[in-house]
Amino acid sequence: MSLLARIRDQITQSGPMPFERFMALALYDPDDGFFGSGPLRSTKSGDFLTSPEVSPWFGRTLAGCVEPWLRRDGESTLVEVGAGSGTLLSPLVEALGSTLGRTIAVDASPAAQAALADAGFETLSDMNAVTGPIRGAVVANELLDNLPMRLGVRAGSGWEERWVGSDGDSLNLVAAPARAATIEWLEAYAGPVPDGGVVEVQLDAAQWLRDAIDLLEGGLVVVIDYGATAEELEPRRAIGTLRTYRAHHLGPDPLLEPGATDITADVNFTALLGVAHDAGTTAELHRQDDFLAGLGLRDTLAELRRQELELARGDDAMARLKVRSELKDAETLLHPRGLGDFRVLVVEV
Repeated sequence: MSLLARIRDQITQSGPMPFERFMALALYDPDDGFFGSGPLRSTKSGDFLTSPEVSPWFGRTLAGCVEPWLRRDGESTLVEVGAGSGTLLSPLVEALGSTLGRTIAVDASPAAQAALADAGFETLSDMNAVTGPIRGAVVANELLDNLPMRLGVRAGSGWEERWVGSDGDSLNLVAAPARAATIEWLEAYAGPVPDGGVVEVQLDAAQWLRDAIDLLEGGLVVVIDYGATAEELEPRRAIGTLRTYRAHHLGPDPLLEPGATDITADVNFTALLGVAHDAGTTAELHRQDDFLAGLGLRDTLAELRRQELELARGDDAMARLKVRSELKDAETLLHPRGLGDFRVLVVEV
């Protein structure tokens, strides 16, 4: 039985399903979920590429942020959650060298777990399985946008939710009363929303950050993702930011083919800053281009350009092409209308 049929049967038996429950099944169901089953998704032959797949200089550069917080006695721990195939973790660990003690790769995808184990990493399926407290860093790149979300809709001066119902053979969104936690989050972080406007309520992302902070006795939580502050997201509130991806392109309505597409939305970083503040930590939010430039990536690009120019004076065309490719990939990390416009949240614990 397909995941769509199973979801439809659950709705027939129990009534409309909260959207966050639907999203959890569509993405993480162990038999048919987009991440819970099937191949690695973040590959050129898969469904999307993240910064670490674009260039190893992402991980190498990030080492400059993490390294000052690692103890010199080998007792520090680095945890990456949503580690995929290890394209961030491998260059990051290599750049950190002997300052790093233990490395843990966390991913809910069985395909990712297998790839990470093959790469030699200690691998877990859930961050909550990491024994703490630890000193070091917890890193998440393009993870929080995939955590299950509620859907809030402005209804006059109040709020409704949208749950998932069934209309014959298909699924549809139906109105439902807003739960107390939904209203509390919306009033705090949605900002101005027009009547009928849609807001993705990111309670699971907030809980994830609380758990990551609680895991540390000292160090950093680094979250990299697409999204913005609540104020910056205001122009997109009329229809919301929920969308799907498949094969490197925007996909269909998320209700049409659960399990066959990525489901994602822009991360509300104002809400995450609120979590960090409530936890008594220090937090800073950066654009990815500014963040990586501050860690020296533009200097790296200048050195790669120098190498390319030097090789151009010789007769090793293959070496020059290799450096040029490396340069172009690294430049992509800073593109102001692409990956450079991602956000980086750094929380000091």
